[in-house]
Amino acid sequence: MTQSTAVSTTALKTFPLFQGLSDDTLAMVSRSAMMRRIPRGQSVVHAGERSDFVYLVLTGSLKVVVSDEDGREVILTILGQGELFGEMGMFGEQPRSATVVAVMPSDLVMIAKNDFRTILQGNFEVAWRIMANLADRLRNADRKIESLALMDVYGRVARLLLEMSEEVNGDAVVVRKITKQDIAKMIGASREMVSRVMKDLAAQGLIEETGAGIVLRDRLQSL
Repeated sequence: MTQSTAVSTTALKTFPLFQGLSDDTLAMVSRSAMMRRIPRGQSVVHAGERSDFVYLVLTGSLKVVVSDEDGREVILTILGQGELFGEMGMFGEQPRSATVVAVMPSDLVMIAKNDFRTILQGNFEVAWRIMANLADRLRNADRKIESLALMDVYGRVARLLLEMSEEVNGDAVVVRKITKQDIAKMIGASREMVSRVMKDLAAQGLIEETGAGIVLRDRLQSL
């Protein structure tokens, strides 16, 4: 990783985790934080490593992956602006459970684990937001297990696209760049099958791939 730089309170205010905090509290967080630029394709953390930092995504996109000895890879999630990772390392001394890789050049705010614990001890609202984030992650894991067990590939692709979408001018759009190979690794299917499903969904008018992202139509929710 490149050399770290200081983090301004203005940058910290862009994170949902820190919104609404007093200027004094933000200044305290700023003194504990540093920012690093991560090139595309570079790993930030590796599975099995010690958990020394909590990371927040200021810009860019990263994938959270696990792999086996044969190099087969499963993508657990794609992280974007405003999201955090590594916070599970604050609860115990277990090593990292997954590897995080930059999908595109990304700016990360890093806070040492012990400093982050101090922040949580003095700010109930931040601690509550961390707990809510972990609860959301557990719910997402439950939904993924359900889709793998009960849905066909069409249903799994549809659910993933709906979960990744955000509202843009009244439409549901998957803005984050994601390849068909990445989708396949996220839903437990082959790239060829995902390509066929995406082509079929487009032919039915359920999705439209545009320069702004993948636009989802209302009928997609019925799959």
